[in-house]
Amino acid sequence: MKEIAKDLITAANESDFRSYPKEEALCDPCLGRLFGRVGTGFTNAERGRVIRKRFDVRHEGPCSLCGGLMDEVPKFARLVESALSEYEYETFLIGSRTDQEIVEKEETLWSDLRLERAEPIKAEINRETGKIVEASTGKTVDFERPNIMAILDTRFDFVQLQVNPLFTHGRYKKLERGIPQTRWPCRECLGKGCERCNNTGKMYQTSVEEIVAAPFIERTEGMSASFHGMGREDVDALMLGNGRPFVLEVKEPRRRSIDLRAIEEEVNGSRSVSIDGLRPSDRREMVRMKEARPTKTYSLKVTFQEPVEKENLNEVVRSFKGTEVAQRTPTRVLHRRADLLRRRKILEMDAKPLGPKTAEIVLTAEAGTYVKELISGDEGRTTPSLSGLLGVPAVVDELDVTRIHESE
Repeated sequence: MKEIAKDLITAANESDFRSYPKEEALCDPCLGRLFGRVGTGFTNAERGRVIRKRFDVRHEGPCSLCGGLMDEVPKFARLVESALSEYEYETFLIGSRTDQEIVEKEETLWSDLRLERAEPIKAEINRETGKIVEASTGKTVDFERPNIMAILDTRFDFVQLQVNPLFTHGRYKKLERGIPQTRWPCRECLGKGCERCNNTGKMYQTSVEEIVAAPFIERTEGMSASFHGMGREDVDALMLGNGRPFVLEVKEPRRRSIDLRAIEEEVNGSRSVSIDGLRPSDRREMVRMKEARPTKTYSLKVTFQEPVEKENLNEVVRSFKGTEVAQRTPTRVLHRRADLLRRRKILEMDAKPLGPKTAEIVLTAEAGTYVKELISGDEGRTTPSLSGLLGVPAVVDELDVTRIHESE
């Protein structure tokens, strides 16, 4: 204590603190906060008592700075605890709003006394309230990624909660065609409900997002959920093999301890979608995953308009290995995507004839490759294409994603 007393007195002497009006009263916390960044391991109230004794600062009557606000910290802590009691959480953070008049008054005081190591009243209210809540609840203050942030409005004794999302990582397989990855609002009514969508507001009855999110929302009592996938497959494509990585973001969850294994079993019972490998995640992983551009392997069932010789098909297919193709935005998505030219590399391509006019094509390509158009040519918008090199029109009847090469 002697060391901090020496530092405090030195800091006060280096400022104009001696000119502080003797008729003005300051409570211990407000007095100590004027030197709140001098030394560590001490409360502002302790600093204030040192300064008061050395410089004979008046204490009688209400504090001229906070007006008694600092005496209300225990009450603020009870308000926060009450607001948090409806939620399951392990970490929290306190923020606060105070009367602007107090903020301006303390900033004027800093300027008048040339104080360079003062601490704002908000910072002390947040810290001291947090200490009491920590001790009472056994939970931990987290300055970086708290489960919940409590914003305390000291003017009206009101607490607003910012409940941070719950993130879960996993992989999904889509086992049924005709299901989009995420909820697809009706184009006619934009989700409001109309005759075309049978008043559902959706283009499709369900989605991978809805099937996966439902048990999460139920168990967490969350408000809603957002599905973030590492890319997406076409509505009519299956997602097989090792599955596609995803992160589900549940917003404003009231419960955070959930049985992930039970959720896997419930989703897998849908028979349309299966998931595995569920584990806790966070926003940073979600961002990294969405920015990833992994190559993918596809299996295609292709039909040719005319019979194709096996040798000719194999020769053309092998020629694609290592080839860069130029693709303008496909006609089928021009209504919702800009007309751009993209260049993508085909890494591997093999063919297995199934009949004179049918074949199974297996290929591995860079992310963003329009695989259907690689086969059909899309009326010349993709070059080269299998159809163009064979000289025979070809279309993809079925498309399956069989591997996401995320770590390669």
